[in-house]
Amino acid sequence: MQSNTKRALIFGIGGQDGAYLARLLIARGYDVHGTSRSASYGHNLRRIGVAERLTFHRVDVTDASGVRQLIDAVRPGEIYYLAGQSSVAESFAQPVEAFMSNATGVLNVLEALRLIKHPARFFNASSSESFGDVSEPATEESALAPCSPYGVAKAASALLVKTYRRSFGLFACSGIMFNHESPLRPGNFVSQKIIRDVIEIARKRKHELILAETAMVRDWGWAPDFVECMWMMLQKDHPEDYIIATGIGVSLAAFAGRAFRYFDLDSKAFITIDQSRARPTDIAMSVGNPAKAMRQIGWKATTVMPQLVDTLIEAALKEADDKRSDALGRA
Repeated sequence: MQSNTKRALIFGIGGQDGAYLARLLIARGYDVHGTSRSASYGHNLRRIGVAERLTFHRVDVTDASGVRQLIDAVRPGEIYYLAGQSSVAESFAQPVEAFMSNATGVLNVLEALRLIKHPARFFNASSSESFGDVSEPATEESALAPCSPYGVAKAASALLVKTYRRSFGLFACSGIMFNHESPLRPGNFVSQKIIRDVIEIARKRKHELILAETAMVRDWGWAPDFVECMWMMLQKDHPEDYIIATGIGVSLAAFAGRAFRYFDLDSKAFITIDQSRARPTDIAMSVGNPAKAMRQIGWKATTVMPQLVDTLIEAALKEADDKRSDALGRA
């Protein structure tokens, strides 16, 4: 293949962000290529109607030779690294995988670009978990103080990107992404657990929502907004790192409360606290300051609380109704 600035390679195309990014790029005329760590990578892509409009490649992101060969073969103009293990809780159970997929994989892409001297623009998905607890909204200059294997790996990936950008002149940047949700978010995330369980309670199929705690504060955004920022970052003349966040802190209690209010229910009647479900360490407050992205690239989150929760509920209800209609049609 010849180098093509309208060709993109997405490591981790099967996840929430990868699927939405693929849709965005296809809509903008890109030739999209992707990889995934999951055998069921096509599920999300089929849900949003782009599975048949891209090229899929199999590669292990921890295999430096395989990553280099793939980049050399595809010759993309833009590379997005979204392939890492994405669950903080899972990273405590599988810390080696968390580090290898989130940090070593990024290093392999950076080394490939350095060695083959291919001038692709590279986006790395870093995370708010790199900062640990914050007392005020984090900026790009905030100190790194991760509290989990996942956070350590994401911090390492961002530092690697900075090092390769400064040392070798690569167009490489990190988006430091705070929590972001969508209907494609896996069910093991607390946001989806809340949405799913509240719907079941409203339909009288469950009687309680069990959470480890409700005081923690997060900055919840909308995944399609966030992938728009990823793309905008790679259209700049010079690479820089940016916080991708809404700037709005919302407690877990408020998130769940909004979900219950959608059905005119009082959350206090249904939430049960079970501290045995807590992680070994967790972050009390995680909020980002997106001022730099707003100022320099004109990006701003469009879907924020409480609209975010309402949108997630409406999508979940529609999906359930669609499945019911399909089942009736097959009966």
